[in-house]
Amino acid sequence: MAREFEAKDDCGRPAPRASSYPVEEISAAWERERPGTPVSSIGIVTPIWQLAKLLGDDRRRVLTRAGMDPATLDLLSVLRRSGEPYTLTTRELGHRSLITAGAVSQRVARAEREGLVARRPGEGRPRTVLVELTPAGHELVESTVDQVLCREAELIDGLTPGQQEQLAGLLRILLQDTQRKLGDDRIGQVGED
Repeated sequence: MAREFEAKDDCGRPAPRASSYPVEEISAAWERERPGTPVSSIGIVTPIWQLAKLLGDDRRRVLTRAGMDPATLDLLSVLRRSGEPYTLTTRELGHRSLITAGAVSQRVARAEREGLVARRPGEGRPRTVLVELTPAGHELVESTVDQVLCREAELIDGLTPGQQEQLAGLLRILLQDTQRKLGDDRIGQVGED
């Protein structure tokens, strides 16, 4: 009859069993070690960090298989979501992507070299640059967005549609309140500076 393996600590004693949900273990440890320390945020913030890491890593894997990086997806997606003629100024791109003018310039230059966007001067404003999604860029963003969103829908399908709606509402409230408290309404991509 096979015996279940029991983990041991350095002294040969049975090692404490890991919680099925480590957040509870973290909270309990802080309550034990620092009674009175507020630990209620651990049950919310820690899973958000863990989910952000897992979802960000998974999205990068999906994008790698699709032959795209997160910055290019962001650029092409912003252009695609803008509607026909899928053209924005570099200033609008920076505002909608929440990145600096220098970062916009780098993204556009890279995408232009790959034939995914085209640049042209704006009409009537000498320093305005328009960026337009090319047919190749349109095709790539269409297929990539489908891959990304189908995968992410699969990852959250453990929640019922009602639970998804409830969670989305709660996260919106938490995000808006946190932004207000921090005085920072920027939202960037997970894992990017």
